[in-house]
Amino acid sequence: MELILVNLIDGLVTGLLLFMLSAGLTLIFSMMGVLNFAHASFYMLGAYFAYQISLFLGFWMGLLIAPVIVGLLGALVERYGLRRVHQYGHVPELIFTFGLALLIEELVQFIWGKDQMPYTVPEILQFSAFSIAGNAIPAYKVFMIFISVGIFIGLLFVLTRTRVGMVIQAALSYPRTVEALGHNVPLVFMGVFGVGTALAGVAGVIAGPVLSTFPGMAVVLGSIVFVTIVIGGLGSLSGALVASLLIGWITTFAKAYTLRMEDFLSWIGFHKPVDMSESLLRDVWTLTSPQVADILPYLLMVLILVFRPYGLFGKRDA
Repeated sequence: MELILVNLIDGLVTGLLLFMLSAGLTLIFSMMGVLNFAHASFYMLGAYFAYQISLFLGFWMGLLIAPVIVGLLGALVERYGLRRVHQYGHVPELIFTFGLALLIEELVQFIWGKDQMPYTVPEILQFSAFSIAGNAIPAYKVFMIFISVGIFIGLLFVLTRTRVGMVIQAALSYPRTVEALGHNVPLVFMGVFGVGTALAGVAGVIAGPVLSTFPGMAVVLGSIVFVTIVIGGLGSLSGALVASLLIGWITTFAKAYTLRMEDFLSWIGFHKPVDMSESLLRDVWTLTSPQVADILPYLLMVLILVFRPYGLFGKRDA
């Protein structure tokens, strides 16, 4: 039971970190219909900017300043890049953001090099918050949980309980009507894109000390972010949260418990061959859950697309 609680907490941290990254992409898509391939690159920029700022002003100032810088860069990208490409359709947008991701990666390597940065957890959080059956839960993980939950509650409140949120949601469905009422819809789009990239920057600031800050960090999480929003439903903030938690718990439990494919195949009615060397499935019979843990989210995505193409909470035809 204690091990289950530890894995639940670890999966919760992983899932909420993934939510911080996918929330910005979900917000951008729900507002603009743009799948930003460079979103994970803004996450990487958040980590690098925070590291650089922390060298002079400390971790906490990096946490405050880095997401703002990333958000401003995102707003500029939308204003002077995506806005010009948007009129030509989705394919040019995807090509533009894909090229932007490559450009950001090259710039990061040019400025900071290819080595891992010594970006670490702040000293004030370098202790164990509590322990479960001898397994220490670091205070920084608890901090990550509170930041993630705070972001979700804040976004939900802004989008559903404020005038700004009503304008944003109205501009999604009725942009011409909103513009006729005197609102600057292009400015709203730019603001939403900036906030979305700033959220990715926050994820980078928080994740950098625990997942390492290096030029390939965007590639590591880039694909899983899109898996998350597809499972949750394109444009659904609640779906992004649920999908993130599902992925976090599935991968964590799969790595923590060694379940054998041999047992599963036998349970569903297959019989293990006597001579494994002659079996076409000999490699499948020897698999264990830790070996396939990282591909389980992709398998879940395929199943979701087959049985519910809109995702768990999706309403928009993508």
